[in-house]
Amino acid sequence: MRAEPSAPLTPAALPAQAEVLVIGAGPVGLFTVFQLGLQGLRAHLVDALPHTGGQCAELYGDKPIYDVPGVPVCTGRELVALLERQIAPMAPVRHLGRRVEALSPPETEGGAWQARLDDGTVLAARAVVIAAGVGAFVPRALKIEGIDTLPPDVLHYHDAPVPPDTAVVVHGGDDPAVLRALALTADPDHPPVVLLHRRDVFQAPPEALAALSAARAAGRIQVQVGQPLRIAAQGGAAVLTVLDAEGQEQALPLGRLEVRLGLSPRLGPIADWGIALERKQLVVDTARFATSAPGVYAVGDINTYPGKRKLILCGFHEATLAAFAVAERLSGAPVALQYTTTSPRLHQRLGVAPVVAAD
Repeated sequence: MRAEPSAPLTPAALPAQAEVLVIGAGPVGLFTVFQLGLQGLRAHLVDALPHTGGQCAELYGDKPIYDVPGVPVCTGRELVALLERQIAPMAPVRHLGRRVEALSPPETEGGAWQARLDDGTVLAARAVVIAAGVGAFVPRALKIEGIDTLPPDVLHYHDAPVPPDTAVVVHGGDDPAVLRALALTADPDHPPVVLLHRRDVFQAPPEALAALSAARAAGRIQVQVGQPLRIAAQGGAAVLTVLDAEGQEQALPLGRLEVRLGLSPRLGPIADWGIALERKQLVVDTARFATSAPGVYAVGDINTYPGKRKLILCGFHEATLAAFAVAERLSGAPVALQYTTTSPRLHQRLGVAPVVAAD
């Protein structure tokens, strides 16, 4: 089966050339980059989030993980940091905060897949590995009256520089909201930040909660308990109306609204790429982790096969076999098994040995 493009590709410039495109920068995507690097293949890495880590960083950032081989316990963020150290010698080209909107099959046998990102960038890759987990994580949108009237420089779902003397409202009750409010107060000249949440209870690491308490005592952060109702213009400026805990409406000046309501996964355009799906997961074989589209592989929670288990360590196994399969497809020959303990070639690729003769 050949995948059909979900939309015509109309790049403004020639596609950037990539040996392998890895879609998804969670733990399994990062380990895929590592395994491809051991095969001498450099990857372009795409993720909808502005940072690596995927679900592991967003949902389990501070929670303990006990089933990573050789690591008795680590948090999600610690695991991502370790994987980042591991892939450093592989030097992937990163496209973070970007989504693959369209994936077009090669026009000729042995040609390149073309991926169009949501910023218009087009990547031409000889092979594609989809490690998108349960889908692309996108911010949960705030849906209230008048929010569509805010200009792009006022409404933000990700961190961005804030102009001086801007009245900022941060909406959310978990650590992304708390940490963002604290970050904004790091500048002593910045006006006090309003932290808006439905309750005066916040979920964040203990040190962040202690810093929040200190910032509140110093008047650097003002907590507003309530639910946002609507946004309207008032005297040429935007005003956010909030229904407070006593049922009274409060008006908050709005120079910047930073929404941190968490993230939700969406399968998104993957469903339109013409690749065989079963219950919103990509069907693969267990020898190569190849999908129904030649040259496209799937690893981690995005795939399905008999006996599938959604565990990080299973994803690492899948990434290893997929990397071998990609290398064999691109070289047209079997790939000899080498060990990182003894192989000078792998030591070279890991940056722990002098350069040896070319392959």
